Amino acid sequence: MSLATNVFGPTGHRTTRLGFGAMELSGFDGPLADERVDRVLNGVLDAGINLIDTAPDYASSEELIGAHISHRRDEFFLASKCGCLVGRTPELRDGRLTHDFSPANIRAGVEQSLRRMKTDHLDLVQVHSSPSQSILEEHGTVEAMQVLRDEGKVRFLGMSSVLPDLLDHIAMGVFDVFQIPYSALQPEHGEAIRVAARAGAGTIVRGGVARGAPDLDPDHGSSHDFWRGFVRERRGVWERANLDELLDGETRTGFLLRFVLGHEDLQTTIVGTANPDHLAANVEAAERGPLPPDQRSEVERRVAEVLSG
Repeated sequence: MSLATNVFGPTGHRTTRLGFGAMELSGFDGPLADERVDRVLNGVLDAGINLIDTAPDYASSEELIGAHISHRRDEFFLASKCGCLVGRTPELRDGRLTHDFSPANIRAGVEQSLRRMKTDHLDLVQVHSSPSQSILEEHGTVEAMQVLRDEGKVRFLGMSSVLPDLLDHIAMGVFDVFQIPYSALQPEHGEAIRVAARAGAGTIVRGGVARGAPDLDPDHGSSHDFWRGFVRERRGVWERANLDELLDGETRTGFLLRFVLGHEDLQTTIVGTANPDHLAANVEAAERGPLPPDQRSEVERRVAEVLSG
């Protein structure tokens, strides 16, 4: 079996529907052994996954990509972010790191990413953290990105976005790709993914397996209060919807991944891990394809009932 692919919006790239999110390589909860990182990153490419998403905010993630797979650069579409602070320490506020969307910081961030990942271009640079249209216009953020595109340092422009600003971002007509959160347990952006795709943009789903929340103990997971709260909330939705009844032999993470792959306007979903065994399991689940439509509909019904209550 092999991973299914889609044409990735206006990029012309045929991307695997399962991509790799490199945030888990950040070492936020402790350093990772170099051999383990090498196994994961090369395992991603050996499995046929051809889109990797990272960000300067993800600690050493970019440097690890540069160290371990820059020699295989022609095998993957490389996406990173801009607006992340360069030369300054960001603060975490309500789960979001502070950002600077000025032209100087946009340029400094992209050029830093190029150095870290040992490449001469990013295939995609995405504005991080979903700033409003008014903030983008105030700072001239898009114009700064377009200059970098004209210089050949980036190929396509994107936005990592959430509602309510997402619809404004789509209407601006300047972004080639949108990265949008969506999962069985966080379905509120499902229609917005359709809107983005129908506008001709590429779509990246993040959070599709809810960081493995149904399998995690929220009190013994991440060291960050925000992420512990996220895990507690998503796990609560899973349990109240009694989704274990629908697994039919599937793992919880595989079930969530296959649910997300059933969204007709998803072009790729980035799933991250620092565990080679988890990577292999994700690939196997993706190769099985989306959940059957009736099973997926039952998940939607149960979750909607929980969230409306």
